[in-house]
Amino acid sequence: MDSESGEAFPASIEAAWGLRERPHKGPKRGLTLERIVSAAVKVADEDGLDAVSMSRVGNELGSSTMALYRYLATKDELLTLMLDAAVGPPPPLPEGLGWRRGLESWATSMRAAILTHPWTVHLLMPKGPPATPNQLAWLDQFLRILQDTGLPVSAKLATQLLISGHVWSHVSITAAITLDTEPGSLRRWSEYEPFLRRVTGGGRLPGLRAALDEGAFGADPGAPDDHFVFGLERALDGIEAHIRSLR
Repeated sequence: MDSESGEAFPASIEAAWGLRERPHKGPKRGLTLERIVSAAVKVADEDGLDAVSMSRVGNELGSSTMALYRYLATKDELLTLMLDAAVGPPPPLPEGLGWRRGLESWATSMRAAILTHPWTVHLLMPKGPPATPNQLAWLDQFLRILQDTGLPVSAKLATQLLISGHVWSHVSITAAITLDTEPGSLRRWSEYEPFLRRVTGGGRLPGLRAALDEGAFGADPGAPDDHFVFGLERALDGIEAHIRSLR
């Protein structure tokens, strides 16, 4: 297979890149892949990810479910493109930031983009390498930030996995403890500390009990911004030390 032919990727991904001709004939004039994805994002924003189905999106567009399958082979393809559209492209970086401040801006921007659409946290676990336009734009910007560091490309890619992994894990935990308000859920933050006190009584889990007594799980859900910055800075400290070791 030609390495640049794209034959291994779904037709919808190629269409998102403009590499494949869109269907011209169909029962609904004006139906496009972009409109389908936009409608699906709107459903998820309004009613949550579980509300997204091909039939629901078709209803939003006044089209049949089968009409959507002329643009998307599976619902998984739709979810992939929804994530790409919701997160969007990376914002431009100011000139002269330097690699460390550049990565701080990159990570902070990605976190903000994901939390703008909290349902995206359920789609962050990758099912393959990044392939959609915005996913690759984020990767491209990351690599350009590191271009003058002297890091070999393998280390640049490893750094991207480290920093994006920090972003994804942080937003996933933040969403779980601040957005889940289902009655009876142990993840409701207001109920978490009393639960932990019950299970750490009688000398059980002394390290956790000491953290409780120091207010680690109080009414404030742990200043998530501070926790995010702390973890990011420690990761960047390690990368900075490694870059210095190469000189």
